[in-house]
Order: sequence, then C-alpha cells, then structure tokens
Amino acid sequence: MVDVLVANGPWLIAIAAAFGFLMAWGIGANDVANAMGTSVGSNAITIKQAIIIAMIFEFAGAYLAGGEVTSTIRKGIIDSGYFVDSPELLVYGMIASLLAAGIWLVVASALGWPVSTTHSIIGAIVGFAAVGVSTDAVAWGKVAGIVGSWIVTPAISGFIAYSIFISVQKLIFDTEDPLANAKRYVPFYMGLAGFVMSLVTIKKGLKHIGIKFDNVEAYSLAVAVAVLVFFAGKLAISRLKMSPSADRETHYGNVERVFAVLMVVTACCMAFAHGSNDVANAIGPLAAVVSVVQSGGEISKKAELVWWILPLGATGIVLGLAIFGQRVMKTIGKNITHLTPSRGFAAELAAASTVVIASGTGLPISTTQTLVGAVLGVGMARGIAAINIGVVRNIVVSWVVTLPAGAGLSIMFFFTIKGIFG
Repeated sequence: MVDVLVANGPWLIAIAAAFGFLMAWGIGANDVANAMGTSVGSNAITIKQAIIIAMIFEFAGAYLAGGEVTSTIRKGIIDSGYFVDSPELLVYGMIASLLAAGIWLVVASALGWPVSTTHSIIGAIVGFAAVGVSTDAVAWGKVAGIVGSWIVTPAISGFIAYSIFISVQKLIFDTEDPLANAKRYVPFYMGLAGFVMSLVTIKKGLKHIGIKFDNVEAYSLAVAVAVLVFFAGKLAISRLKMSPSADRETHYGNVERVFAVLMVVTACCMAFAHGSNDVANAIGPLAAVVSVVQSGGEISKKAELVWWILPLGATGIVLGLAIFGQRVMKTIGKNITHLTPSRGFAAELAAASTVVIASGTGLPISTTQTLVGAVLGVGMARGIAAINIGVVRNIVVSWVVTLPAGAGLSIMFFFTIKGIFG
C-alpha cells in the first residue's frame, strides 16, 4: 500500500497542511485566548495589544522551543510498530485527527468554552488508532498518565496562584502604605517573572537552534536575566507619577497600575510558554504525515521538521487569536471571577511557572486547565463566593466532552479518508 503514498503524496501533504493550519487556528482562537484572557480581562492591556504580544512571543515560543513536546505526543500515545506494514493508515489517521481536533476547537471557541487543545488532539489520535487500527496500538498507560497530569496541573497552578496572590495581599494591599510597599516589592515579582521566562527559553528553546547550556549555566543565566528585569522594573515603577497625598482608594488604584506594568511581562511570559508547549499539537501530526510520505512509508523515530511547518503553525495560532479569540478571552478574563491586574498577574505567573515545570518533563499538559486552575486559585483566595460556579461547571463539562468529541470525529474522518484514498 506504499504505492498509495507515492501516488498521492503531494495531495496528502497539502491536505495535512490545510488541516494543520485549521488546528493551529483553533489553538489560537481557544488556547491563546486563555493565555491573554487574564491580561485583557483585568484591563491591563487591550485586545489589540494582546494580539501584538501574542504575535511576537507565540512566534518566538513556537520557533525556539516548539520541538520537545512534539515528539512526546507522536511517539508516546500510539505504538508506531502497528503501522510499519501499513504506514498509509498512520497518514490517514493523523490527517483525520487534525481535522477532528480543529473542528472541535472552532466549535468550542464559538461557544466561548476554554477547552484543551492537548485533550482534543490526543482524543482524536486515540480514537482513530483504537477503532481504525487496534486497541493495542494505543499506549493506555501513557494516556492515563496524561489524564493524571490534567488533574495535577490545575491543582499545582491553583496553589501557586493562591500563594502569590496571598503574598501580594500581605506585603502590599493590607499594609499602611500600599504604594511605598508596591515600589519596594513589585520589582521582586518582576524578577521572578523574568527568571521563569528566561529559564524556559534557555532550557527548552535554545537547544533547538544548537545552543546548549548545562544546568549551572542555565540557572546562572536565568538569575542574571531576573536581576536585569528587577532593575528595569524598579526604574519603570519609579517613573509612574503618583500623588502621595491621595486617599487609600487612590493608592490602591495606583498599585494596580504598577501591576498592570507587570501584567505585560507575564502576558509575554505566558505567550512564550504557550507557544513552546502547544504548537506541538498542530505541528506534531503534520510533521508525522510529511515524514512518512517523503520517506516512502518509512516511520522514523524522529521526524525532521520541514522548514515550512513551524511558520505555518505559528501563523495559524496568531490568526486564530486575532479573528476568533474574543469569546474565550471573555470567559477566562471576566466570567470566572472578577480580575484586577494584581489578581491577573498572580494567575498568569502561576500558570507560566506550571507550564515551565511540565514542559521540562516533556509531558503534554493542557495550558487551558493550568490557567483555569490558576484563576480559580486567585478566586479562592477571596472566598468561594467570588467564583461564578455556573461558569466553572460549564467549563468542566466542556473538558469532559472534549476527549470523546475529538475521538468520535476522528474515527468518522479516518474511515472517510481511508475510503477516498484506499
């Protein structure tokens, strides 16, 4: 059946590229909207600014650090041994998975549901492999591990967000002079954000372009960046014009302005971490298709990324956010709990830290669930009444539905594509 791949190779690659673009567009509409939702929802940045930040940092994250998780999703979830004699089934399956996950993400984004792109693509891949090939082709242990991570990561990010927000309350808002304390402590939060962001760049990103550091060098560099960000933050905050004679409410407002500066740092941080982690959901299956077709049916352990795949994924993500991202942004930024820049900062920094921790272990986590967990953590710090339980219930239902929805659509498309080409 390798003849099928040779005869239809260009068509299969073109179709996979189109569906890969749709999937990336869905990631932009849904997941990047999560990453930017806290910043936009707390009025720290406008939607236009969010799109510009996303364009720069999602691109950087996808380009520099987009390689590691790609291979985990491709090799970890299904056993390629089952496709050695019929590699065309892997090609059909990956194309079907991209279309299935892409369609589900567009539907969820239209409804304003922040679902997981990782769930969507894994559900789709598991669906076609289990029904179209063999239930043994799926590494169920790996799937269980990933499902476990979906419970663990929101819990971790929620705890970190809760801790950051409580520390901000204690050190700044609940003091006699919130403004003076903001000027004292906020540069430390900025330094922490700089540390997290630079660490993911150094540890994950630079090795993909041939620059390697050992652990001591990586951490030393990250500390150096943190120190630079600390002093830059100190300078920026000292330039904000504020009247010391104003009442306490005005002081609170001024402190929130300081955190609005911080939100720009964390929005960049979140966009970069997201680009590095989630572009894999679109380009992983696409890279697999291109690799199998171009090698005439040989399924290699590692697919060399063809030059056009990463820019295709990165462009799709940015366009999806720009054209269709507002609804999910509103759910995350305004509907779960009331966010101010200080609360949004705590949520975003917590989510970015969790993504860095998980990306370092190569586990395909869900950025969505990480961020929703972080926003819930911030809400919990103000008591359960501060959370809109109805919205949270809808989000959880959409998460549960995502896996079977991805699987069902993928099975349908798999047999359709197999019928057309086979």
